[in-house]
Amino acid sequence: MPKQHYINVMNKSKKNNSSSKTLPVSKKRVFLFKVISMLLPFLVLILLEIFLQIFHYGNNYNLFIEYKGDQNFLVLNRDASKKYFNNQAIATTGNEELFKKEKDKNTMRIFVLGESTTIGFPYFHNGSFHRWLKYRLMRTFPDKNFEIINVSLTAVNSYTVLGFAKDAVHYQPDAVFIYTGHNEYYGALGVASTENIGGNTFMIRTALKLRELKLVQLMTNLYEKTVGLFRNTKSNSGETRMQLMVANGEIPYQSKLYKRGVEQFRSNIDEVLSIFNKEHIPVFISNLVSNEKDLKPFISLQADSNKLPAFKTNFENGVKAFNTKDFSSAYNYFNQANNIYNTHALCNYYLGRLVYMQGDFNQAGKYFTRAKDLDGLRFRAPEEMNEIIAKLCLKYPGAHLVDTKEVFENWSSDHLIGDSLILEHVHPNLTGYALISEAFYDAMKNEKLITVSKEKEMSFQQLLNGMPVTKVDSLSGAYRISNLKKSWPFNKMLLQHDSAKIETEEEKLGWALSSKRLSWYAAMDSLYNYYIKQDQLLPAKKVVEALVLEYPADAEYYERAAMISGKLNDSEDAIFYFRKSFDLSPSFDKARMLFVLYFKLDRPADALPYLDYAINNNANGMKLAPVKYFAQEIIRLQKNYSNDSSNISILSQIAESYFKMGNQDGASKYISMVLKKDSKNKDALALLAGFKK
Repeated sequence: MPKQHYINVMNKSKKNNSSSKTLPVSKKRVFLFKVISMLLPFLVLILLEIFLQIFHYGNNYNLFIEYKGDQNFLVLNRDASKKYFNNQAIATTGNEELFKKEKDKNTMRIFVLGESTTIGFPYFHNGSFHRWLKYRLMRTFPDKNFEIINVSLTAVNSYTVLGFAKDAVHYQPDAVFIYTGHNEYYGALGVASTENIGGNTFMIRTALKLRELKLVQLMTNLYEKTVGLFRNTKSNSGETRMQLMVANGEIPYQSKLYKRGVEQFRSNIDEVLSIFNKEHIPVFISNLVSNEKDLKPFISLQADSNKLPAFKTNFENGVKAFNTKDFSSAYNYFNQANNIYNTHALCNYYLGRLVYMQGDFNQAGKYFTRAKDLDGLRFRAPEEMNEIIAKLCLKYPGAHLVDTKEVFENWSSDHLIGDSLILEHVHPNLTGYALISEAFYDAMKNEKLITVSKEKEMSFQQLLNGMPVTKVDSLSGAYRISNLKKSWPFNKMLLQHDSAKIETEEEKLGWALSSKRLSWYAAMDSLYNYYIKQDQLLPAKKVVEALVLEYPADAEYYERAAMISGKLNDSEDAIFYFRKSFDLSPSFDKARMLFVLYFKLDRPADALPYLDYAINNNANGMKLAPVKYFAQEIIRLQKNYSNDSSNISILSQIAESYFKMGNQDGASKYISMVLKKDSKNKDALALLAGFKK
């Protein structure tokens, strides 16, 4: 073979060999490039998410955030609700109730979950049932601290309750209270709400999880701004929140949409109870109450074309007879109409009214409940919701049914819930909110969450008499309800004489508060100053007590309540509030007031700890050692007298010790005791004469 030909053949062979070796490497590179090109968008998105988080873009949806005024406390995050609303502009906010990051040993912490009734609409603040409950607990258990943190919101439903429950479980609750169910159709994410984002619970829960991502928030905001450029800017300011939230105002009983709402509620509440049950946290969940007796159904769905003519004739004749007070004929017509078509809400309601007038309250209740369930506009929870709550309480050992409905029925003279306790469709009046607190209080006792003797317990009647809900709170609620009833779906035309006259200072402040011209704090501050100028100490005290409930971590309000109580000669209340103030912010002056008050009430043993504090923190140089000596002497003598109550001389010695201490009230008490047993006792008479010098 010629040399040159050999060389060419060898070179060609090398090229072929080289090509065959590099081919697999090229495929790997191509594959790698494809993988990188596929992952690159995700990598960019991850980096963008990290970037947005570093610069704190968007909303923080954590349930609680650190309180700006004191880093030792946490408070409800005002942005937490935005996760559940598509339209951020109508997202609602809740209470600002502080609680400590580190729970004290002597503290019972309770979280309250729910919707507008749970937060106390239309009164809010101390009108809410949890404040009634807290006031009763703090007065019944003065040595214990109660943190009752209400994280309820208006216009939400079980999705928000579930979301908040997932966070609240990590903050050491001793118990959780729940009242929810009326907003399942029209609350945020409800099946018939304008704020709905999906057709099933899985889709909605997934969407809620995605909303936590900053990138999703960015995309949502960009979308909203873009759509806003082309959206009809027609104002909806004339619509109430109720109206804005309703997408479907006609939901037939047992229809697919109706059942979706029921299933949504069951699924979410089931998971809520499961979450707390796993952590062995007791849950007290209430059944629901609404105005059935005194509120006509909002929407009655008509019969089909075959049944409509006959039904309509009988129904209209029934209405005419009812309006002319021919009740016997009215009943016959309505009964015939109901036999033709038995799912007309208003027809059932009229039948309920008629048998009610005949005194058959039991049958009337059945008609009223059915009328509520048939109401096409579902602002009142159907009875099926209460059945779900009861069944789920049986499923979980730590879930306890709070039978608020039974409490309301027992309070009503006819055992039917109506205007006497409900302001419109679902929101209770002040007595109603007190009764909800009573239902939860009794449930706490039944499940041994609290144990109290009758002697130390604040009774329900004492609660009704003493609860610090001011006249301004009551009036502002009345004004809100009046405005609500003028709007859809009530649309009531109030008569001229029904219009509120705004004349007194309380009425002016109540109106300003209801119309958001004043904050609650500003209204209370103005009201307090007004009462003080008028020298009306009792209502002024109620205002300060209201501020105590609103700001339980502020020692100043407790002290102010104590000072007013002292001026009113209410030593027990003065002691109660001085002690609370001292626990939050101890001082020599508070300790001095406390031991003086305890001595005045002849309780030297209770006075000693505060006397010791005053001695150890005596910057004023007061001579307190003799006071302590006489206090100890009185305690010893009282113990001796308890063992020998016939020894009158011991009483004289106690009186003398009080006299030497400078406590005339204590000395007078024991002198009277001596003279009652021996009217000529020389020692007692001598001490009595000493008072007059």
